[in-house]
Amino acid sequence: MLSQIGGLFNTLTPNDLFNIFVILLVALLLFRLNKLLIPWIAEKLAGKRRLQVLAFMPIIRLIIIISTFLILFPKIIVPTPENLLAFLGAMGIALGFALKEYISSLIAGIVTLYEMPYRPGDWIEINGVYGEVKSIGLRSLEIITPDDTVVRIPQLKMLDSPLFNSTAGSRELLCVIDFFLHPEHDPNLVKRLLYDVAFTSAFIQIKKPVIIIIFEKPWGTNYKVKAYPLDARNQFQFITDITVRGKQALIQNKIQYAHIPMSSSEKA
Repeated sequence: MLSQIGGLFNTLTPNDLFNIFVILLVALLLFRLNKLLIPWIAEKLAGKRRLQVLAFMPIIRLIIIISTFLILFPKIIVPTPENLLAFLGAMGIALGFALKEYISSLIAGIVTLYEMPYRPGDWIEINGVYGEVKSIGLRSLEIITPDDTVVRIPQLKMLDSPLFNSTAGSRELLCVIDFFLHPEHDPNLVKRLLYDVAFTSAFIQIKKPVIIIIFEKPWGTNYKVKAYPLDARNQFQFITDITVRGKQALIQNKIQYAHIPMSSSEKA
């Protein structure tokens, strides 16, 4: 048994150990460079090109990991097919018991990189968390929420939780702004007012349509303004701008808001 183990590993000299240390150090530096340089380049670009550059981050990270493993493996293990199978089998069993959840997340991360259900720069919602995808790791996903909070979600959660992607690799994100009005009003006037408010916003993407949808409710009328901001990161300024100016236009035209009755649970 000891002779088999001894035949598995190479005899490492001080020079070999130094080389291994240098290789690992270079890999860590490349990880760091990838995390800093790619977002810096992306911020210099606009629109879809920014998202395309950000999508390279997890791919480059995976290339660094695979390359480091391929370089270090023959330095530590005697490179024979038998040793390769023995090493991978032993590692699989050990890690399977000790790091079951971690390994599952890594596998889920590799599946994510292959299927690409989301990319850096996408706006997604998962498990009630909504925000912009900042980085994608093999183990976890990093999201920046609208209130600038960093949330890390294990990749394993992506396999058994619904995922809502608002942008899907593009710069276009549909915003929906609601107005709840008293039923006694001229709907054509309101529709025209809200359309003008949306179309004249400083944040609007004029190449995309502005759509006004009307729903009649027992307590009044619900108007939904559907439009696209110039950039997904402007969505909240866009929604605020339309809400403020839309309310001003409605008040100036003496159009009243609906008084929605509270439920018994809300009163309590």
